[in-house]
Amino acid sequence: MNSSYPLIFLILAAVVVVFGFGVVLQSRRKKPTPVIKAAPKKVVAPEPVVEAAPVVEVVVEKKRSFKNVLAGAVSSVLGRGEINDTSWDDLEEALLRADVGVKVAQALLEPLRARVKAKEISTPAELITALQNDMASRLVGTNRELNFDTSIDGPNIWLMVGVNGAGKTTSLGKISAQQVALGRKVLMAAGDTFRAAAGEQLQTWAERSGAEIIRGAEGSDPSSVIFDAVQAANARKFDLVLADTAGRLQNNTNLMEELRKVRRVAEKGAGTVTETLLVIDATTGQNGLSQARLFADATQVTGVVLTKLDGSSKGGIVFAIETELGIPVKLVGLGETMEDLVAFNPTEFVEALCSTT
Repeated sequence: MNSSYPLIFLILAAVVVVFGFGVVLQSRRKKPTPVIKAAPKKVVAPEPVVEAAPVVEVVVEKKRSFKNVLAGAVSSVLGRGEINDTSWDDLEEALLRADVGVKVAQALLEPLRARVKAKEISTPAELITALQNDMASRLVGTNRELNFDTSIDGPNIWLMVGVNGAGKTTSLGKISAQQVALGRKVLMAAGDTFRAAAGEQLQTWAERSGAEIIRGAEGSDPSSVIFDAVQAANARKFDLVLADTAGRLQNNTNLMEELRKVRRVAEKGAGTVTETLLVIDATTGQNGLSQARLFADATQVTGVVLTKLDGSSKGGIVFAIETELGIPVKLVGLGETMEDLVAFNPTEFVEALCSTT
C-alpha cells in the first residue's frame, strides 16, 4: 500500500494544476472591471464681497417704487412727438394720484404751461426736465438736520408724536440706535401709557439699540413718565431723552390737550425740547396733511418722519407738507431694519420719482 502513495500524490498534483489553469483562463475571458473615477469636485468661486451702498443710493433704489405712478405719465409724455392736451392731463393726474395735492399740482404745472406757450419749452423731454427741476427746487435748501443742542444745560429732549399705527415707536427705536452709534447716551421715555403693548415694544427697542428706558404703569399720566425720565437723564448725565407719546387716548381727554401738557411738563425739569418729530404713514396720503396740521398746532412740530415710503405711491405728500405747512421732512422710512430710516434727500427723491428706468 505504501507504494501507491506517490501515484496518488501525482494524480492530485495534476488535478490542482489543471484546475489552476482553468481559473486563469476563465478570468482572462471576463471583461475587466471598469475603474469608476470620481467626478472632479466642482470648484465654486467665492461670492464677491459687496460693500453696503451709500445711504443716498439706497434712498434712490427704494424711491423707485413710485415709478408706477409718476413714471407712467413721464413715459407717456416722452413717447409723444409733441406737447399736447393729453400730456398735461397725464401729468396732472399722476401728480394728484401721488398725493402732491391740488394746490401744489397747479403751482407746478401752470408756470410750465406759460413757458410752453412762450416757446421757452418746445419738446416733451424739455418739459419733463423742467418739471423735475421745479419739483426739486421746492424741496432743496431746507435744513433737515436733527437739532441736537450742545450748548444747553441738561439733556436734549426729542418728542415723538403721531397717530397710532404710523410707526412712531418703531421710528423712535431706530433713531435711538443711530444716536447711540454717534456716541450719545440715550434714555427712552415710554410715554404712550395708554397702549398696552407700547411699553414692551419700546423695551425691546431699547435693548436692541443700546439705550436705557424709563417706564410707568399702564394708564398712568404720560407727562409724569416723561418728567421722571428727564430728571433721571439729567442726574445720570444722559445726552438725549427720546420720548414716546400717545397716539390715541382711552378716556375723554383730548389728545392734543394731552400732548400740549406733555411738552410743558417735559421742559419743567432740567431738559429742553429741541425736536418734536411728527411721524406720518406715507400710505395715508392727504390724511397725513390733516394730521400734520393738528399736531403742528398742538406741539410745535419741528420735523416730519415719513414712514412706509417704500411701499407707497403717495410720496407726493412730501410736497404738500413742506409747501403748505412749512415743516421739513427730516427722515424717511424705507423698510423694517434699523438702517432703513434715513435722512431725506430731496434731489435723489425727485429723480427717482420721475425715473422711467
